[in-house]
Amino acid sequence: MAASARVGALEARDASGAPPPAEALPTSWGPAKELRGPRARKSVEDDLSGGGIRPLEREGLRGQLAWLAQFKVKTLLLSVFIVYVSVPFVVYLFPSLLEKFVYLSFLNYPLWADFSKPEVFLNHTMNLYLTSEPGVTLGVWHTLPGNRQKEAEGKDSGWFQEALADENPVLIYLHGNGGSRAVSHRVALVKVMSDGGFHVLAVDYRGFADSTGQPSEDGLTTDILCVYDWVKARSGNSTILLWGHSLGTGVATNTAKKLEEKGIVVDAIVLEAPYTNIRDAVANIYITQIYCRIPGFDYVVSDIVARTDLSFPNDKNPLLILHAEDDAVIPEFLGEKLFEIAQRTSKKKENVRFVSFPASLRLGHEYICTHAGLATIVK
Repeated sequence: MAASARVGALEARDASGAPPPAEALPTSWGPAKELRGPRARKSVEDDLSGGGIRPLEREGLRGQLAWLAQFKVKTLLLSVFIVYVSVPFVVYLFPSLLEKFVYLSFLNYPLWADFSKPEVFLNHTMNLYLTSEPGVTLGVWHTLPGNRQKEAEGKDSGWFQEALADENPVLIYLHGNGGSRAVSHRVALVKVMSDGGFHVLAVDYRGFADSTGQPSEDGLTTDILCVYDWVKARSGNSTILLWGHSLGTGVATNTAKKLEEKGIVVDAIVLEAPYTNIRDAVANIYITQIYCRIPGFDYVVSDIVARTDLSFPNDKNPLLILHAEDDAVIPEFLGEKLFEIAQRTSKKKENVRFVSFPASLRLGHEYICTHAGLATIVK
């Protein structure tokens, strides 16, 4: 009966072309109801919470989610392992990457430092540029001894150069890798030694900060030979010290060796946080320590260093070695080892000294410069 009523209604529409009157339609064909508002949200939430999913389907969905989570964890662990294993081999195949890591000259900080205005960082300081060799210009800050601060006001670079001959000792500071002469702990060292009565020349090697060129072991040595010759020509009988920190300790000893070959003996060398050679330094820093258990890793390090032509030997003529017990970058035992080598090879063993700073002072790799008695220790 209901079926015939529906058929009749449809036939009526077909014949007239107009929809049948509402009263001709069965009540079960009423307009569709669209859920809106809270009722609609509740319906969707019921479906998601399992109200609209059969138990077997719900269990299957949970299993898929668990498998996906396990897959992501395994993929992450595999990726970490691949990176861990591949890094030494990538460096082995491309040893130039090690040079980038050794110098870190591309890390130029502090950002936006204006090296032409050293007064932002230091008092009684003059900025100057020296030409190491064609195409290579070095940025240098010359800071006067603190006791000459007043008379330095308003003076030009010529006056600063003449001041080098005032018989106060002259310290040529060779910083470590990365950054510039404006880095905070380097500025702190300059202040301490200036207050202690030293002229301080803080140098940025080629490729660092505002200095031009590309860094290399021979290049850095050439740079400091240039600075030494420039200072020597203007300092009269003043004592000249080479002070190297971290990577700079190798530059200092290389420079002293080259000068010795010319018959020139450096008055004093100070090595802060030194190493015996670059191979030992690379093998003992915390980054490479995570690879030390890989069989043959020591050979890989030695071979890479050999192929980069890096040596930076420190086991030649050091006089004063400074090292903090809590140095996490270059372990103190490397400084002690260097001291033992120097003691064995030096003709005047009393001229070789080792000063260790206890871990309780928390000086680490960079903050020996904050020690109150540093200038006295050096003198």
